[in-house]
Order: sequence, then C-alpha cells, then structure tokens
Amino acid sequence: MTYLKRHADDFLGAWKSDPHRLPLIVKGPRQVGKTETIRRFARAHYANVVEINFVEEPKYRAITADGYGADAVVRSISLIDPSKRFLPGETLLFFDEIQAHPDIATTLKFFAIDGRFDVICSGSMLGIGYRRIESNSVGYKTDYEMYSMDFEEYLWARGYGEDTADGMLAHLCEARPFSQVEMSTFSSLFLDYCVLGGMPAVVASSIRTGTFEGTLRMQRQLIVDYQEDIRKYVEGLDQARILNVFNHIPVQLAKENKKFQISKVARGARFRDYRGCVEWLESSGMVNVCRCLSYPELPLKGNYDENKFKLYFGDTGLFVAMLDDEASDDLRANRNLGVYKGALYESIAAEALHKSGYGLYYYKKEDSTLEQDFFVRTHEWLVPVEVKARKGTAKSMRTLIASDSYPEIRFGVKLHAGNIGSSEHVFTAPYFTTFLLRRLLREYDAGRAPLLDDPER
Repeated sequence: MTYLKRHADDFLGAWKSDPHRLPLIVKGPRQVGKTETIRRFARAHYANVVEINFVEEPKYRAITADGYGADAVVRSISLIDPSKRFLPGETLLFFDEIQAHPDIATTLKFFAIDGRFDVICSGSMLGIGYRRIESNSVGYKTDYEMYSMDFEEYLWARGYGEDTADGMLAHLCEARPFSQVEMSTFSSLFLDYCVLGGMPAVVASSIRTGTFEGTLRMQRQLIVDYQEDIRKYVEGLDQARILNVFNHIPVQLAKENKKFQISKVARGARFRDYRGCVEWLESSGMVNVCRCLSYPELPLKGNYDENKFKLYFGDTGLFVAMLDDEASDDLRANRNLGVYKGALYESIAAEALHKSGYGLYYYKKEDSTLEQDFFVRTHEWLVPVEVKARKGTAKSMRTLIASDSYPEIRFGVKLHAGNIGSSEHVFTAPYFTTFLLRRLLREYDAGRAPLLDDPER
C-alpha cells in the first residue's frame, strides 16, 4: 500500500534531530496509522531496527522479568531472538502495542539514562493501561498523540501539495473569497472526506479504487473492533455501560438538542454511574467530549459543568458507518445527508478543532434559546464558533457579541457551505477551512489577519 504522508512525519524528524531526545510514546486509537508511520521513519533514519509487538508476540512480555535496566532488557530480547542486533548509536527499539505490556514503560528511564539506543513506544491507550504507563515513565519520555487523518492530510493523499493549505490560509487572512472552481473542488473533496473519515486504510482504499466501494464494510469492521476492544479491556458492569454509551452516540447527535443524555442510554441510568465510562472512551481516543461552559468567559479550562456534555466520534467516518443502511447508502450515492446533516457537520467541526489542539466547549443558557456550538480563543478574546448546516443568521452568536454581559467576546466565526465573508462582527468561512482556524487566529494575534475591520464595538 502506498504510504500516506502524515503530520507525524515532521514531528518524528524533529524528535530525531534533538540531541537531548527522550524515549518517545506515540499514542492514539487503533488503526490511525501509528505503526506504519513509525516503521517508515525507522527505515529512513536507522541502520538497525528492533521491533517488538506485545500483542502479536506475547513471549516478549517476559523481557522485564529480570529487571528494567537497559542491559537486562537487551539481554532478555537477545535470549528470545539471538538474530536481533543492538548497535549503539544506530539502533531504534520500537515497542508496539504497549497497552498489552504497560510495564515496559518502566524501562524508559533506564534507556534514557543509558543513551545507547533510541526508543519509540506505540499503542492504543485503553483502560488503565496509559495511567500505568504514565506513572512508570514520568519525566523520562516525550508524548505525541496521533489521530486519524485531518483534511489537510486527506488533501495530501489526493495528490495536493503542501502549499494548498497555505493558499487556503491566505484566503482567510485576506478575507478574499475563493473562486467558483476552488469552492466546487474543495467542497466536493470535503464531503468525500466527511463520508470516508480519516482512517488511512479507508482513505487508501477509496483512492485506489476511485470509488466508495468497500469503504463502508471497512468502517463497520473498525466499529466492531472498537467494540471488541471495550469487551477486552473493560471488566464487569462497566463493559456494558461503555458499550451502551458508545452505541448511543449517533442517535443522540441526530437530535436537535445534541447534549448527551445518560438517561436515554438505559432504563434508570444515572450520571454518577456512567462518569467513568465517558472518561474511558475519551482517554481511548474513540470519542471527543465537548463540555458545557458554566459561563462564556475565559479561562475555558475548569469553567464547565461536568454533568453536561456532548459526545462526538474521534473520527467522523465512524459516525457515518453507524448510521442505518438507508441513510448511509443515500449519503454515499446521492450525497444526501438527511436528518443527520447538522450532526455530521457539527461532528466534523469538533473533530477538526480537537485535532488542531483545541479543547471542546459549548454553551447553553438555562431557560433560554441562547446556545453556542463551540468556543476557541485568541490571545485576548473568546471566540464563539457556529456551525450552520442550513442558511441562518447565527442569532445566538450575534447576541453574545452584542451583549455587554460578555466583554471578552468581540467577534465570532461562522462555518457554512458558502464562501468567505464578514458582517456585523461575524467572519464566515467554508466548512472545509475548519482545520485552519487555529492557524488563522494565530495570524490574527500576530497582526497578519484582520478577520474583521474593527473587532472593537
């Protein structure tokens, strides 16, 4: 299979060039491309690679039995497989699927102190596994979280160059509308991306065949694999509860009020019994949690009601795969989003914001129709973000901007099917530019993107 370029490629290159690099842990949900990305990097940068997969080769879980020091681990590996070579300064040890052997993290301190070999660990962070890994290696590792492909990576996979995103960003910074050809092309590609999601194997299959043929089967198999992971790594009553939460996400997103209601998951379900289930799914990378702000003001962290939240899939392609057959077929064949239109665009926006490093927050005022989809921030201002599936005026956003009750809100961003524009302190941009929002606001902070002529009231 042709390798698909990833953002992680640049990160790994920078890590290798750091003379003070620590052992690296690449974490993320299953099948987002961790192993293939690390293997490609390893082949290009090391004369010798020792790869161990703790799921496929459980015998290697014994390599820490005689101690966690670098010499003890290397000796144990050599005893199990004497063909593996260890060349100081030229060898990468790649420990894969470390959730199956969290104790390996204890060795990272000793490999960091030893310094003869580079170490990369990778795995799906499920259940208690990563908490054990974190406690066993604190201070002696670097973390990198990998996601499924974002829209920029999808464009690379489709043959577009790295300058494509730069060109899009220039349009946003200059508030210069896209041409008709640009709008048509990028909107079509973006809808394909919404249907496919960003799992590399699914994207590669679609590019190889030039169709969606077989992609739904691949996505649904991935759903089955995720459900099997829950059964494998969770015990007791929580297993059924986590599965119930996971399986109820699509139907709750399809409703007008997308707040996730635990009471709808099972008869008599109470939030305190399900709190850990949501946390488990979030830590696994399977879902993104969007928390309800107590009040729309800075700082965002800690300023939320822990009992109110929305749940989105970490990859929107999985959401599409969980739709009923008729809706999924209609979406693929006719690009008709039906009742799921609002949910799909809101989900893809949440995914893009999360992948670009934002926490997810929304606001719903009690006893009021005032509700805002998302919030991000500049250095100084709180910025509401509205995702419009249909034509509309973003009434809640304009209320937030106009009211003296929210002094940190001076302008907002509306994502829609149309072109770039601005009106009454609202900057509008196409859905397909969502992945650039963080870069745009950094340009705004640097004075290189006015967004609006006058953000002051």
